[in-house]
Amino acid sequence: MSVTIREATPADASLIYGFIRALAKYEKLLDQVEASEADLAGHLFCETPRLFCDIAEGDGKPVGFAIWFYNYSTFKGRHGIYLEDLFVVPEARGLGAGKALLRALAKRCVAQGLARLEWSVLDWNAPSIAFYDSLGAEALNEWITRRMTGEPLKALAAG
Repeated sequence: MSVTIREATPADASLIYGFIRALAKYEKLLDQVEASEADLAGHLFCETPRLFCDIAEGDGKPVGFAIWFYNYSTFKGRHGIYLEDLFVVPEARGLGAGKALLRALAKRCVAQGLARLEWSVLDWNAPSIAFYDSLGAEALNEWITRRMTGEPLKALAAG
């Protein structure tokens, strides 16, 4: 299979939303998807987007995607890329689409002088962890991700 990477266009909104739902199902988190296709399209394809998406195509057919945004390292003094989601349809796994998506982001980092490319992976996702390890990705085991949403977020904001 020949894999190519392209930037998403507004015509891809439904495709991307379907990929997000498929990823959430794989991660056993489908019940947590609150975003709509319209939400996604509004953020990806607005006048000044802060969210970006690349599409992997295998032999001209969409087989995966990467959703990402710029972050910033105060220690490095430069921006980087945070990869929010990476997904390849099961029938195309092992054919190079995931690596091609990561390579495209790595090229963007190098071309733009960005400090790093980083992402999170669920601790039970052994196939993905092995794949990332094979590329030389470093596990940041000393860092613990923290998240605040819903009522705790509102309570902190209020007082």
